[in-house]
Amino acid sequence: MVYNVTEKEVQPKVWSNVNGNQSELLDRFAVAEICKGWPLYRDASEWVHYRDLFTDDAYIFTTWSGGVTIDEFIEVSKKGRANGDFIMHRECGTLVDLNQKTGRAIGKMKTTITQRFNWDGLEFDIDCDNRFIFFCKKNAQGEWKHVYYKVIYEKDRVVPVDGKNVPKFEEKELSKYPYGYRHLGVAQERLGHKCLTNLPTMNNKGYTKMYEAMDTWLEGGSVDKLLEVPK
Repeated sequence: MVYNVTEKEVQPKVWSNVNGNQSELLDRFAVAEICKGWPLYRDASEWVHYRDLFTDDAYIFTTWSGGVTIDEFIEVSKKGRANGDFIMHRECGTLVDLNQKTGRAIGKMKTTITQRFNWDGLEFDIDCDNRFIFFCKKNAQGEWKHVYYKVIYEKDRVVPVDGKNVPKFEEKELSKYPYGYRHLGVAQERLGHKCLTNLPTMNNKGYTKMYEAMDTWLEGGSVDKLLEVPK
C-alpha cells in the first residue's frame, strides 16, 4: 500500500478554530502571527525577533538539532549557518485551535522545509513537506508565546538544481530514518548532524501522540511526556 495518512478522524474534539466572536478571532490571529515568525525570522537570521516568539523555557524539536531549549537551538542554528547549512521554509497555510478558558492554543502550519546540499560538486535540494505544530500560551501581559515546537513529517523528495542530476541515496542509509524524512535525515547526517530517528510521521505512533498532546495542551494539561521532553 502507498505510504499515506490514516483515513480515520484524528481530532474529533473541535476547538475554536474558525469564525467565532471578535475576541476569539483576535487571539487566533495573534497566534497565527507568531507562527509565521518561524520561517520569516529564522530564515533571515533575525535572531532577536525570532527569540521574542518563545517563552523563556521553550523547547524545540528538529531532525538535525534534536530536542533542545530555544536558546540552545538558536546557538546551534547560528553555528550550522556559519558552517554552510542552507535551510529555508515555505509556509503553505496556518490555522489555530484555541481554548480561551485555559489561555492556550495550537498553531498548525503547513510548510515545506527546503535545504540545499552540495555533494562532490553536485548541487541539489531536499524538500520535506510537513506540519509545524506550535504549543502556545498567553502570558500575564496578554502576549502569545510558543512553549513547544514539534513537527509532523509527511514526505520528502530530492530535487535537482540543474533539472537533471541528483545523487544516489543508498537504501541502507535511508532505512535508518522514517519514510517521512529519510532523504533529509541522510543528507543532514552527512553534514555531521546526529539526526533524530523517532520523530512523528503520518504513519507512526508519533502521529497519534501528537494529536493527543494537542488536545491535552488545550485542556490545560502537561504534555512533556507525550512530546518526550527530557526532565
